[in-house]
Amino acid sequence: MSGAPPVRPPWTLPPVPAVILAVLSVQGGAAFAKELFPVLGSAGTAGMRIGLSAILLLAVFRPPLTRLTRAQWGAVIPYGVVLGTMNLTFYMALQRIPLGLGVTLEFVGPLGLAVFGSRRAMDFLWAVLAAAGIALIAPWRGGVGSLDVVGVLLAIFAGCCWAAYIVLGGRVSRVFPGGQSVATGMLCASLTVLPFSFAEGLASRLTPALFAAGLAVALLSSAIPFTLEMMALRVLPSRTFGILMSLEPAAAALSGLVFLREQLSVMQWLALVCVSAASAGAALTARRVSPPVEA
Repeated sequence: MSGAPPVRPPWTLPPVPAVILAVLSVQGGAAFAKELFPVLGSAGTAGMRIGLSAILLLAVFRPPLTRLTRAQWGAVIPYGVVLGTMNLTFYMALQRIPLGLGVTLEFVGPLGLAVFGSRRAMDFLWAVLAAAGIALIAPWRGGVGSLDVVGVLLAIFAGCCWAAYIVLGGRVSRVFPGGQSVATGMLCASLTVLPFSFAEGLASRLTPALFAAGLAVALLSSAIPFTLEMMALRVLPSRTFGILMSLEPAAAALSGLVFLREQLSVMQWLALVCVSAASAGAALTARRVSPPVEA
């Protein structure tokens, strides 16, 4: 019997750094994607991200598409449609409002799902805290620098899709093994988004350089964070995972500041802190948490 330690894959990371890197990757990818909007448009960029992500995930997980049952298709099609709609409307929101605020507003979806139906006073407190954050950045205050109403509504709608994605993802996970569910769902998502992308002129605008940029967005926003999150979830409690995911709004705001030079007001930063604190609190006190993973 050898006393040598077991061999570990050289790319394995501890779970907490893996989640933090996944968060930074997603928000860095979103900032990079936003820089493509003037050339590809929001729908074109969303189509590039979703389409290339689908190709990458299908190549890795190889779901048996021709042998899927009616029950599997019945679960994965709505899951994929919601996933595609979430990404499309979120990118449309980012065309109108700063990245940090877009992610903050979108986070209301999974946060609302976490506290929905709860009768505990502590969960009510998190809902009130999140509502206070939204009120701080509400565009109805008017004046110079007020937010675009359509952008705010699109971000909130994307958050509702995120909540639906979590619910539908639980159903899909019961009829699909492992990453095959996300790969098949991403295929359905691409079929949902690409018609809007081509209607916006993606085919006529695409160049090899823009294709490479779209591939980078797909890697940063989907392939890399998905791999890191799955690595972390093997050993990390879902409650801890949910708390770490509450860093997303702050990471988005910092990415917007560093890469896009998007300045937030004091009130907007305070709103971001309120929503992040509410998300972390809900994850901390929840009995069972469904991790708000973004594909």
